[in-house]
Amino acid sequence: MDNLTHSLVGLFLARAGFKRATPGGTAVLVVAANAPDFDVVSWFWGRPTWLHWHRNITHSLVGAPVMALLAVALVALVGRQKLRWWQAFLIALLGVASHLILDLTNVYGVRLVLPFSGHWSHWDITPVVDYVIWAILLLGVAAPALSRLVGSEIGDTRRDKGNAGWAITALLLLGAYDYTRSVFHERATNIMDSHIYNRLAPRRVGAFPTANPLVWRGMAELSNGYVDIPVDLRDGFHPGDALTYYKPPRTAAMQAAMATYPFQMLLEFVQYPLWVTEPALDTGGNSRVSLIDLRFGTPTQSGFAATALVDRNNRVLESVFGMGEVRPR
Repeated sequence: MDNLTHSLVGLFLARAGFKRATPGGTAVLVVAANAPDFDVVSWFWGRPTWLHWHRNITHSLVGAPVMALLAVALVALVGRQKLRWWQAFLIALLGVASHLILDLTNVYGVRLVLPFSGHWSHWDITPVVDYVIWAILLLGVAAPALSRLVGSEIGDTRRDKGNAGWAITALLLLGAYDYTRSVFHERATNIMDSHIYNRLAPRRVGAFPTANPLVWRGMAELSNGYVDIPVDLRDGFHPGDALTYYKPPRTAAMQAAMATYPFQMLLEFVQYPLWVTEPALDTGGNSRVSLIDLRFGTPTQSGFAATALVDRNNRVLESVFGMGEVRPR
C-alpha cells in the first residue's frame, strides 16, 4: 500500500490506545508502520536492484522484529525520548505487522517466508492506492477535529475528544471494506474458473482489483497463452470481450535476454510472464525482446517490463528494466 495509508493506520493504532505503552508511542507506531519500506534506499543502485530488494527481507516474518527494533531506535535517537524499550518494541511489532497485512492485500504482494523461500504471497483484493481506503482514513482524521471544533463551541475543550473512538471506527471500517473486497474477489475468480477459453480449460486464474470493487480484471492462463477479460459483477460475464495473448516459442534471443541482470530480477517477481519479440527501429537487423508482467500491463501498455536489444547473432546490446514503456536506445 501507499505510505499515507500505512502512516494513518499507525496513527489510528496509537489513538486506539497502544500509544499509552510508552512515551513517544505515537511516533513509534507511525514509524514502525512504514519501516519495511526502508528498502527504498535500494533505488539508488538502479531499478533492477530496487525490484530485487523491494518487499524483500524487510517485508518478511524474519525481518519484522528487526524492522520493529529499528523503528524504536530511530524514534529514541531522533526524538531523544526515554522509551520503555520492551513495550515500545511490542507496539512497533504491531505497526510492522499492520504494514505486512496491508501489503498482502494488493497485487504486488510480499515474500513473507524469506530467506527460506522466495514465494510471493498476495491476496489481490485492493489496488496499491485505494481511494476508498483514503476516504475511510480521512474520516478517522477529520471526525475528531470536527468533534473538537463543536466541543469548543459548547465549552468542552478536551484535546483527545473522540480520538480513540474514531480511530477504532476507521480501523473497523477498513477491515470491513477489505473483507467485502475479498468476497467480491472470490466471486470474480470463481467466475473466471468456471469457463472454458478458446476451447481450453484454464491452468490457473486470477482477478486483479480496479478502483471499483465490483469490477475486476480477470486473467486466465492457458497452455498456449493468457486470456485477459473484464469481470463486472453487476453486468454478468461476457467472454466475447476477452483479449488473448499467445505465448511465443522460446528463442535464442529470449535466452540471451534472460541471462542479463534486469531480466533475472524481473523473473524473480513476475507472476504472469509474457514475452514479446519485434524488430528494432534501427536498420541493423536487431530485435527488441521484452518480458512483461501481465498483472501490471499489456504489450500495448506495459507496466513492469524488462527490454533488451539483441543483435542478429543473439548478443545483447542493451538491457533495461522499467515501469511503463521501456525502449533501449
